[in-house]
Amino acid sequence: METLESELTCPICLELFEDPLLLPCAHSLCFSCAHRILVSSCSSGESIEPITAFQCPTCRYVISLNHRGLDGLKRNVTLQNIIDRFQKASVSGPNSPSESRRERTYRPSTAMSSERIACQFCEQDPPRDAVKTCITCEVSYCDRCLRATHPNKKPFTSHRLVEPVPDTHLRGITCLDHENEKQTLEMNLTNLVKRNSELENQMAKLIQICQQVEVNTAMHEAKLMEECDELVEIIQQRKQMIAVKIKETKVMKLRKLAQQVANCRQCLERSTVLINQAEHILKENDQARFLQSAKNIAERVAMATASSQVLIPDINFNDAFENFALDFSREKKLLEGLDYLTAPNPPSIREELCTASHDTITVHWISDDEFSISSYELQYTIFTGQANFISLYNSVDSWMIVPNIKQNHYTVHGLQSGTRYIFIVKAINQAGSRNSEPTRLKTNSQPFKLDPKMTHKKLKISNDGLQMEKDESSLKKSHTPERFSGTGCYGAAGNIFIDSGCHYWEVVMGSSTWYAVGIAYKSAPKNEWIGKNASSWVFSRCNSNFVVRHNNKEMLVDVPPQLKRLGVLLDYDNNMLSFYDPANSLHLHTFDVTFILPVCPTFTIWNKSLMILSGLPAPDFIDYPERQECNCRPQESPYVSGMKACH
Repeated sequence: METLESELTCPICLELFEDPLLLPCAHSLCFSCAHRILVSSCSSGESIEPITAFQCPTCRYVISLNHRGLDGLKRNVTLQNIIDRFQKASVSGPNSPSESRRERTYRPSTAMSSERIACQFCEQDPPRDAVKTCITCEVSYCDRCLRATHPNKKPFTSHRLVEPVPDTHLRGITCLDHENEKQTLEMNLTNLVKRNSELENQMAKLIQICQQVEVNTAMHEAKLMEECDELVEIIQQRKQMIAVKIKETKVMKLRKLAQQVANCRQCLERSTVLINQAEHILKENDQARFLQSAKNIAERVAMATASSQVLIPDINFNDAFENFALDFSREKKLLEGLDYLTAPNPPSIREELCTASHDTITVHWISDDEFSISSYELQYTIFTGQANFISLYNSVDSWMIVPNIKQNHYTVHGLQSGTRYIFIVKAINQAGSRNSEPTRLKTNSQPFKLDPKMTHKKLKISNDGLQMEKDESSLKKSHTPERFSGTGCYGAAGNIFIDSGCHYWEVVMGSSTWYAVGIAYKSAPKNEWIGKNASSWVFSRCNSNFVVRHNNKEMLVDVPPQLKRLGVLLDYDNNMLSFYDPANSLHLHTFDVTFILPVCPTFTIWNKSLMILSGLPAPDFIDYPERQECNCRPQESPYVSGMKACH
């Protein structure tokens, strides 16, 4: 049982734990050993109380103490119970409980124990008396030498120590019977103790979860009652308010009708008196008296008859209080749908409604849960071509966030020209949020015009700055270092310098049969053809031949003879300059360039004119371009190094 016993041994006193403390680092220590550590940490005259921390002797973890000192630490009750069971098992075994923990493999006879045995490891003379004999080492040790040579760690934990025995008896000591069975039991007991500890921890967690469920249930029930009581209170208040309006209207109508009843009663009384008077006169036999009062009575009867017609009220027995028509069907439907709020359905970005300029993108989206959404959040980042979107989305630092959007669209400003972006819209309410599917949108290229200050003086630039034409008679321009000045070569440049993003423009050649289109550094020479130096890259037509040129080296390109428009794609961030036939969706050539400076669009003609279309979005057939076969013919080229024909 040495393996189990070593687990139950204090690392300080090397004895079975006694009143073990459970340290925060999960190791244990005898209470008395911990007290000795504190005492040893105190300087002379210092009391133990001020000591607020000490180090675990096993892992050196710093144990903090509160005002209670060691009493503030938990007792390792489980470990103490295991030790008690271990000691009881030792009592019931072949050895007495008074034996030390590593003596149970052998009990020496009385004759052996009475014999004085000297330590065989001491260097002093005479050697000290031995207190233990290691059967594994077959050496007897005094107490000091034993502690020095047999620490409580592997491999010495498996050594068997017994009461001192002379060398003559060591040969007769054998292993205990059924030692393997005991080792198996020890291992199983250790596993069972570990399993019990795990079950206790699991049960404690389950009990804690049960308690939390009770707390959460009570909290949500209280919240439900509070919300429903508030709804009932609102209904009661509205009920009382509407009832008051009904009563007020009733009083108003009855007061008006009562006035009409009083008027009718007065009219009836006057009419009755007049009828009686008229009947009395009709009974008069004396004609003189009759004529004397008949005319007056006749006039009064006529007037009373006319006024009676006016006083007759317009009685409506179906007066239904038109202003009090009640229709709570919508409210009833809402009340029937009372339930916990759920996160909204993910919105959907409508690409067909999204618009872009060279530095803005307006994103539009729709949602099925408009009434339950409190706000939207727009997230966007530059599209790097990363195939794994989850990894890209987890790169939180690269995403820009626009929170608290109330409408279904938003315009993002300050974007890079000619750059692809990924957009995500998040719908948010109190229950949570849901994201839209990612959508890729891109800004247009940076628009530009021809710069008159850099144009050859024999070129004419249109008023809109988009067309250049050879004009031999145009000699009024003064010469400056920035202006192209080549002989027989008429160059012009755009009014921008590009140092980032992806940009696309097209050139309409018209009837020109000798031209060059490309890019150049600002430092490129202005007195020679573009492409003749290391600072410029061009696509050129020389009558019937189409070539690409850089650093005075040319390569033929197969191009349809009807080419009337040339597309130029400058992907500065990916170090590529590509040329296309947009009418036939054809890739012509790509330069691989390690850009070190900003570049400027550059144009040269030897005849006719060129027109520039800038600020265009890249056509779909070259959107997210892959390396594709081009029409270059390196086998006919006078050089190979320095240019790559196909990409």
